[in-house]
Amino acid sequence: MKHLLFVLMLFGTFECMAQKNVAAGKWVQLFNGKDLKDWRVKITGYPLNENYGNTFRVKDGKMQVNYDQYTSFDERYGHIFYKQKYSAYLLAMEYRFIVDQVKGGPGWALRNSGAMIHGQDPTTMGLKQDFPISIEVQLLGGNGKDERHTANLCTPGTNVVMDGKLFTAHCIDSRSKTYHGDQWVRVEVLVLGDSLVRHMVNGETVLEYQKPQIGGGNVINYDPAVKKDGQLLKEGYISLQSESHPVEFRKVELFNLQPYMNNPKKLKEVLQGLAAAKTKPVKGATTK
Repeated sequence: MKHLLFVLMLFGTFECMAQKNVAAGKWVQLFNGKDLKDWRVKITGYPLNENYGNTFRVKDGKMQVNYDQYTSFDERYGHIFYKQKYSAYLLAMEYRFIVDQVKGGPGWALRNSGAMIHGQDPTTMGLKQDFPISIEVQLLGGNGKDERHTANLCTPGTNVVMDGKLFTAHCIDSRSKTYHGDQWVRVEVLVLGDSLVRHMVNGETVLEYQKPQIGGGNVINYDPAVKKDGQLLKEGYISLQSESHPVEFRKVELFNLQPYMNNPKKLKEVLQGLAAAKTKPVKGATTK
């Protein structure tokens, strides 16, 4: 871990991330804009790949989480998992919240979704398990009046190290701006195995932590065999949430950094190249 952190320190805070390809063919489009063939759905109370109520769908070229076929939410928390796991990468998503929260959704889930990283294999989730054991990059939308940060950290069945200490609380706010209404927001997550995770919003670093690991609570009905407290999370699956408020994603892409993890010099060059791409604010975004 030390040499990876040293690499990051060599070129600054990595404030500006890429919106354009740094090298041809390096960005992987996890969402192809057409269908969900590379994704697997797990909704609480239903077997893997039973997409209750057509919750996850593609509409107008966007991946959408929608509840128009629900009469009530009834704690049907869901996740859609990309087909393969990753260890070191830059993940980028562009999302926005739409219409109203479904009837029966909890108050805390208003304009609330998330991207789970280093997640457990969905085939190991219990039928009634609500969340995968994972690290959550919480995505929040403004309620129109209050300050409400996005790209926060939540820890379902996990802990992290922050400022040199084990962080065991369930969630912590980032220092992002607030994004009200239906505007698009770009969130990026730099993940370097079990060494470092960094959250960025529209090009600004808003949160950082180290040593993601299994531990803590906030997950129910899981198989105890998969929860090995204290085990560092070096890799895992990426998933997006359904938590009762409709949301859509127009981009989900990933730059794989794993090939450079054993070559600090090359990793530094690649990260510098990404930083040099200079993220621009997402078109149409306003903040408060």
